[in-house]
Amino acid sequence: MKHKDALRTLKNAKGQVEAVIKMVEDNRYCIDISKQILATIALLKKANVQVLNSHLETCVKSAIFSEDVEEVDRKIQELEEVISYLNKIV
Repeated sequence: MKHKDALRTLKNAKGQVEAVIKMVEDNRYCIDISKQILATIALLKKANVQVLNSHLETCVKSAIFSEDVEEVDRKIQELEEVISYLNKIV
């Protein structure tokens, strides 16, 4: 399964979010909460990179080897959309 690394990272992020919720409920120090939120964001970004790498190694590679030009164009279009979205949120 190509997504196993991303799944592991997402589960870590889920645990981190649960810990942050507990910190807020316990009225912990704001800076400590913020640092944990930033750590969670880093994990989510890492998971996204893992998913995109998997997409390149499986879906895109498969499209290229199929020699279906329309499918390759679709995969390129998808990646262009993700890159465009990433540039908007940065």
